[in-house]
Amino acid sequence: MSAQIDVVKIGGNIGARIDGVSLSGDLDSATLATINDALLAHKVIFFRGQDHLDDDGQLAFARSLGIPTIAHPTVTSRGDTILPIDSDYGRANSWHTDVTFVDRIPKASILRAVTLPTYGGSTTWANTVTAYENLPTSLKALTDNLWAVHTNVTDYAGTAAELVNAKGAQEYRAEFQSSYYETEHPVVRVHPETGERALLLGNFVKRFVDLGSVESAELFNVLQARIIRLENTVRWNWEAGDLAIWDNRATQHYAVADYDDQYRRLNRITLAGDVPVGVDGAQSRIVTGDASHFSDIVDPQASDRAVAV
Repeated sequence: MSAQIDVVKIGGNIGARIDGVSLSGDLDSATLATINDALLAHKVIFFRGQDHLDDDGQLAFARSLGIPTIAHPTVTSRGDTILPIDSDYGRANSWHTDVTFVDRIPKASILRAVTLPTYGGSTTWANTVTAYENLPTSLKALTDNLWAVHTNVTDYAGTAAELVNAKGAQEYRAEFQSSYYETEHPVVRVHPETGERALLLGNFVKRFVDLGSVESAELFNVLQARIIRLENTVRWNWEAGDLAIWDNRATQHYAVADYDDQYRRLNRITLAGDVPVGVDGAQSRIVTGDASHFSDIVDPQASDRAVAV
Protein backbone atom coordinates (compact mmCIF):
# COMPACT_ATOMS: atom_id res chain seq x y z
CA MET A 1 0.00 0.00 0.00
CA SER A 2 1.28 3.46 -0.86
CA ALA A 3 2.52 5.59 1.99
CA GLN A 4 0.51 8.68 2.96
CA ILE A 5 2.71 11.49 1.72
CA ASP A 6 2.25 15.21 2.33
CA VAL A 7 3.93 17.65 -0.04
CA VAL A 8 4.42 20.92 1.84
CA LYS A 9 5.39 23.88 -0.31
CA ILE A 10 8.08 26.01 1.35
CA GLY A 11 8.79 28.64 -1.31
CA GLY A 12 6.69 30.53 -3.83
CA ASN A 13 8.90 29.61 -6.79
CA ILE A 14 10.91 26.63 -5.58
CA GLY A 15 11.09 24.03 -2.85
CA ALA A 16 8.85 21.57 -0.98
CA ARG A 17 9.20 19.33 2.07
CA ILE A 18 7.96 15.75 1.76
CA ASP A 19 6.46 14.32 4.94
CA GLY A 20 5.16 10.87 5.74
CA VAL A 21 7.65 8.60 4.01
CA SER A 22 10.62 6.59 5.24
CA LEU A 23 13.02 6.43 2.31
CA SER A 24 14.39 3.08 1.14
CA GLY A 25 14.95 1.01 -1.95
CA ASP A 26 11.62 -0.76 -1.46
CA LEU A 27 9.12 2.04 -1.99
CA ASP A 28 6.09 1.19 -4.11
CA SER A 29 5.57 2.68 -7.55
CA ALA A 30 2.84 5.09 -6.44
CA THR A 31 5.09 6.59 -3.75
CA LEU A 32 7.98 6.91 -6.18
CA ALA A 33 5.70 8.58 -8.72
CA THR A 34 4.55 11.07 -6.08
CA ILE A 35 8.17 11.88 -5.22
CA ASN A 36 9.15 12.33 -8.87
CA ASP A 37 6.09 14.49 -9.58
CA ALA A 38 6.94 16.69 -6.59
CA LEU A 39 10.52 16.99 -7.83
CA LEU A 40 9.38 18.12 -11.27
CA ALA A 41 6.90 20.59 -9.80
CA HIS A 42 9.04 22.09 -7.03
CA LYS A 43 12.58 21.53 -8.44
CA VAL A 44 14.08 20.66 -5.03
CA ILE A 45 12.47 18.52 -2.34
CA PHE A 46 13.52 17.84 1.24
CA PHE A 47 13.01 14.95 3.64
CA ARG A 48 13.48 15.19 7.42
CA GLY A 49 14.04 12.31 9.82
CA GLN A 50 15.83 9.88 7.50
CA ASP A 51 18.39 8.89 10.17
CA HIS A 52 17.99 5.22 9.28
CA LEU A 53 19.75 5.73 5.94
CA ASP A 54 23.39 4.82 5.54
CA ASP A 55 25.38 4.85 2.29
CA ASP A 56 23.88 1.56 1.13
CA GLY A 57 20.37 2.73 1.93
CA GLN A 58 20.89 6.01 0.12
CA LEU A 59 22.19 4.14 -2.92
CA ALA A 60 19.26 1.70 -2.90
CA PHE A 61 16.81 4.60 -2.78
CA ALA A 62 18.69 6.40 -5.57
CA ARG A 63 18.45 3.31 -7.78
CA SER A 64 14.69 3.32 -7.38
CA LEU A 65 14.58 6.80 -8.94
CA GLY A 66 17.05 6.33 -11.77
CA ILE A 67 20.48 5.12 -12.81
CA PRO A 68 23.33 6.36 -10.59
CA THR A 69 26.42 7.77 -12.27
CA ILE A 70 29.89 7.14 -10.94
CA ALA A 71 30.72 9.64 -8.21
CA HIS A 72 32.26 12.26 -10.52
CA PRO A 73 33.87 12.42 -13.98
CA THR A 74 37.26 13.51 -12.59
CA VAL A 75 37.16 13.28 -8.78
CA THR A 76 37.39 9.50 -8.44
CA SER A 77 39.62 8.98 -5.40
CA ARG A 78 36.91 9.46 -2.77
CA GLY A 79 34.29 6.94 -3.81
CA ASP A 80 32.85 4.92 -6.67
CA THR A 81 29.22 6.05 -6.63
CA ILE A 82 28.88 8.31 -3.59
CA LEU A 83 30.77 11.60 -3.65
CA PRO A 84 31.55 13.04 -0.21
CA ILE A 85 30.95 16.79 -0.14
CA ASP A 86 33.72 17.23 2.39
CA SER A 87 34.70 20.65 3.71
CA ASP A 88 38.31 19.56 4.22
CA TYR A 89 38.74 19.38 0.44
CA GLY A 90 36.29 21.83 -1.03
CA ARG A 91 33.30 24.06 -0.43
CA ALA A 92 30.90 24.49 -3.35
CA ASN A 93 30.25 28.14 -2.52
CA SER A 94 29.56 29.25 -6.06
CA TRP A 95 26.36 29.11 -8.07
CA HIS A 96 26.40 26.08 -10.36
CA THR A 97 24.48 23.23 -11.90
CA ASP A 98 26.29 19.94 -11.31
CA VAL A 99 28.75 18.67 -13.94
CA THR A 100 27.67 20.89 -16.85
CA PHE A 101 31.15 20.61 -18.38
CA VAL A 102 30.19 17.20 -19.85
CA ASP A 103 27.56 16.53 -22.51
CA ARG A 104 25.37 14.22 -20.38
CA ILE A 105 24.27 16.48 -17.54
CA PRO A 106 22.86 14.51 -14.57
CA LYS A 107 19.11 14.34 -14.11
CA ALA A 108 19.15 14.83 -10.36
CA SER A 109 21.31 14.78 -7.26
CA ILE A 110 20.49 13.15 -3.92
CA LEU A 111 22.32 14.68 -0.95
CA ARG A 112 22.29 13.25 2.60
CA ALA A 113 23.57 14.98 5.72
CA VAL A 114 26.37 13.04 7.45
CA THR A 115 28.26 15.49 9.68
CA LEU A 116 27.02 19.04 10.19
CA PRO A 117 28.57 22.12 11.82
CA THR A 118 26.92 23.57 14.89
CA TYR A 119 25.96 26.67 12.90
CA GLY A 120 25.88 27.72 9.26
CA GLY A 121 26.40 25.39 6.32
CA SER A 122 23.00 25.82 4.67
CA THR A 123 22.43 25.30 0.94
CA THR A 124 20.47 27.54 -1.44
CA TRP A 125 18.81 26.53 -4.71
CA ALA A 126 17.54 28.69 -7.56
CA ASN A 127 14.85 27.86 -10.12
CA THR A 128 16.25 28.27 -13.64
CA VAL A 129 12.81 27.73 -15.21
CA THR A 130 11.16 30.70 -13.51
CA ALA A 131 14.30 32.71 -14.22
CA TYR A 132 13.73 32.15 -17.94
CA GLU A 133 9.98 32.69 -17.72
CA ASN A 134 10.51 36.07 -16.05
CA LEU A 135 12.94 37.37 -18.66
CA PRO A 136 11.70 40.26 -20.80
CA THR A 137 10.84 39.32 -24.36
CA SER A 138 14.05 40.83 -25.71
CA LEU A 139 16.27 38.71 -23.44
CA LYS A 140 14.26 35.58 -24.22
CA ALA A 141 14.88 36.16 -27.92
CA LEU A 142 18.60 36.56 -27.24
CA THR A 143 18.99 33.54 -24.97
CA ASP A 144 16.90 31.26 -27.20
CA ASN A 145 19.66 31.52 -29.81
CA LEU A 146 22.67 31.65 -27.48
CA TRP A 147 25.19 28.90 -26.71
CA ALA A 148 27.78 28.74 -23.94
CA VAL A 149 31.05 26.89 -23.50
CA HIS A 150 31.28 25.02 -20.17
CA THR A 151 34.55 23.66 -18.75
CA ASN A 152 35.84 22.07 -15.55
CA VAL A 153 38.89 24.38 -15.48
CA THR A 154 37.23 27.26 -13.67
CA ASP A 155 37.48 29.02 -10.33
CA TYR A 156 34.94 26.53 -8.93
CA ALA A 157 37.58 23.89 -8.27
CA GLY A 158 39.70 26.36 -6.35
CA THR A 159 37.00 28.30 -4.53
CA ALA A 160 37.90 26.64 -1.24
CA ALA A 161 41.60 27.42 -1.40
CA GLU A 162 41.46 30.20 1.17
CA LEU A 163 38.91 28.46 3.36
CA VAL A 164 40.36 25.01 4.03
CA ASN A 165 43.78 23.50 4.53
CA ALA A 166 46.00 24.36 1.58
CA LYS A 167 47.09 20.77 0.98
CA GLY A 168 43.55 19.44 0.76
CA ALA A 169 42.47 22.28 -1.53
CA GLN A 170 45.44 21.74 -3.84
CA GLU A 171 44.78 18.00 -4.02
CA TYR A 172 41.12 18.58 -4.80
CA ARG A 173 41.83 21.19 -7.47
CA ALA A 174 44.42 18.97 -9.16
CA GLU A 175 42.05 16.01 -9.27
CA PHE A 176 39.09 18.12 -10.37
CA GLN A 177 41.12 19.33 -13.34
CA SER A 178 42.96 16.05 -13.99
CA SER A 179 41.08 15.53 -17.25
CA TYR A 180 39.97 18.47 -19.37
CA TYR A 181 36.35 18.78 -20.50
CA GLU A 182 34.74 21.41 -22.65
CA THR A 183 31.17 21.27 -23.96
CA GLU A 184 28.91 23.70 -25.81
CA HIS A 185 25.39 23.84 -24.37
CA PRO A 186 22.34 25.85 -25.39
CA VAL A 187 21.78 28.64 -22.88
CA VAL A 188 18.09 27.71 -22.95
CA ARG A 189 17.46 23.98 -22.68
CA VAL A 190 14.08 22.32 -23.04
CA HIS A 191 13.34 20.16 -20.02
CA PRO A 192 13.01 16.56 -21.27
CA GLU A 193 10.10 15.66 -18.98
CA THR A 194 8.10 18.86 -18.49
CA GLY A 195 8.85 20.70 -21.74
CA GLU A 196 9.69 23.83 -19.72
CA ARG A 197 12.50 26.10 -20.84
CA ALA A 198 15.34 26.62 -18.36
CA LEU A 199 18.49 28.75 -18.35
CA LEU A 200 21.61 26.57 -18.41
CA LEU A 201 24.43 28.66 -16.95
CA GLY A 202 26.39 28.60 -13.66
CA ASN A 203 30.03 28.86 -12.73
CA PHE A 204 31.29 26.28 -15.22
CA VAL A 205 30.58 28.70 -18.07
CA LYS A 206 33.78 29.85 -19.75
CA ARG A 207 32.30 32.13 -22.40
CA PHE A 208 29.48 32.42 -24.90
CA VAL A 209 29.93 31.08 -28.42
CA ASP A 210 30.82 33.87 -30.88
CA LEU A 211 31.37 36.41 -28.09
CA GLY A 212 34.66 37.63 -26.63
CA SER A 213 35.66 37.35 -22.99
CA VAL A 214 34.57 40.87 -21.99
CA GLU A 215 31.19 40.63 -23.72
CA SER A 216 30.69 37.13 -22.31
CA ALA A 217 31.40 38.26 -18.76
CA GLU A 218 28.99 41.18 -18.97
CA LEU A 219 26.17 39.14 -20.47
CA PHE A 220 26.78 36.26 -18.07
CA ASN A 221 26.41 38.62 -15.09
CA VAL A 222 23.12 39.99 -16.45
CA LEU A 223 21.61 36.53 -16.92
CA GLN A 224 23.06 34.96 -13.79
CA ALA A 225 21.68 37.82 -11.68
CA ARG A 226 18.23 36.97 -13.00
CA ILE A 227 18.60 33.35 -11.89
CA ILE A 228 19.70 34.06 -8.32
CA ARG A 229 17.19 36.77 -7.39
CA LEU A 230 16.18 36.02 -3.80
CA GLU A 231 12.51 35.48 -4.65
CA ASN A 232 13.64 32.79 -7.09
CA THR A 233 15.50 30.80 -4.40
CA VAL A 234 14.99 28.63 -1.35
CA ARG A 235 17.51 28.17 1.48
CA TRP A 236 17.65 24.95 3.50
CA ASN A 237 19.12 24.77 7.00
CA TRP A 238 20.36 21.22 7.38
CA GLU A 239 19.51 19.00 10.33
CA ALA A 240 20.70 15.49 11.17
CA GLY A 241 18.72 12.95 9.14
CA ASP A 242 17.98 15.34 6.27
CA LEU A 243 18.04 14.35 2.61
CA ALA A 244 17.51 16.64 -0.39
CA ILE A 245 16.85 15.85 -4.04
CA TRP A 246 17.06 18.47 -6.76
CA ASP A 247 16.26 18.50 -10.45
CA ASN A 248 19.67 19.28 -11.90
CA ARG A 249 18.06 20.20 -15.23
CA ALA A 250 16.08 23.07 -13.70
CA THR A 251 18.16 24.47 -10.84
CA GLN A 252 21.42 25.94 -9.67
CA HIS A 253 22.67 25.67 -6.09
CA TYR A 254 25.16 27.26 -3.72
CA ALA A 255 26.57 25.82 -0.46
CA VAL A 256 26.98 28.68 2.01
CA ALA A 257 30.47 28.58 3.59
CA ASP A 258 29.60 30.38 6.83
CA TYR A 259 30.63 27.78 9.41
CA ASP A 260 34.25 28.87 10.00
CA ASP A 261 36.68 25.96 10.45
CA GLN A 262 34.07 23.41 11.54
CA TYR A 263 33.78 20.13 9.67
CA ARG A 264 30.87 19.55 7.28
CA ARG A 265 30.14 16.46 5.19
CA LEU A 266 27.21 15.44 3.06
CA ASN A 267 27.14 12.44 0.71
CA ARG A 268 25.93 12.94 -2.86
CA ILE A 269 24.65 10.49 -5.47
CA THR A 270 23.81 11.73 -8.95
CA LEU A 271 21.40 10.15 -11.40
CA ALA A 272 22.26 9.84 -15.07
CA GLY A 273 20.56 12.24 -17.45
CA ASP A 274 20.26 13.11 -21.10
CA VAL A 275 22.07 15.47 -23.46
CA PRO A 276 20.46 18.95 -23.33
CA VAL A 277 18.39 20.08 -26.29
CA GLY A 278 17.90 23.71 -27.23
CA VAL A 279 14.80 25.54 -28.40
CA ASP A 280 15.67 24.72 -32.01
CA GLY A 281 16.10 21.01 -31.26
CA ALA A 282 19.92 21.05 -31.48
CA GLN A 283 21.80 18.94 -28.92
CA SER A 284 24.80 19.98 -26.85
CA ARG A 285 28.15 19.49 -28.57
CA ILE A 286 31.34 17.95 -27.14
CA VAL A 287 34.43 20.06 -27.77
CA THR A 288 36.91 18.10 -25.64
CA GLY A 289 36.58 15.10 -23.33
CA ASP A 290 34.79 11.76 -23.33
CA ALA A 291 32.38 11.32 -20.40
CA SER A 292 31.14 7.86 -21.35
CA HIS A 293 32.80 6.43 -18.22
CA PHE A 294 30.78 8.84 -16.05
CA SER A 295 27.35 7.63 -17.09
CA ASP A 296 25.20 6.29 -19.85
CA ILE A 297 22.84 8.69 -21.57
CA VAL A 298 19.36 8.03 -20.24
CA ASP A 299 16.21 8.26 -22.31
CA PRO A 300 14.04 10.64 -20.23
CA GLN A 301 10.90 8.98 -21.57
CA ALA A 302 12.07 5.58 -20.31
CA SER A 303 13.95 6.23 -17.07
CA ASP A 304 14.40 2.54 -16.33
CA ARG A 305 16.82 2.07 -19.19
CA ALA A 306 19.83 3.75 -20.74
CA VAL A 307 20.49 4.22 -24.41
CA ALA A 308 23.92 4.17 -25.99
CA VAL A 309 25.44 7.28 -27.51
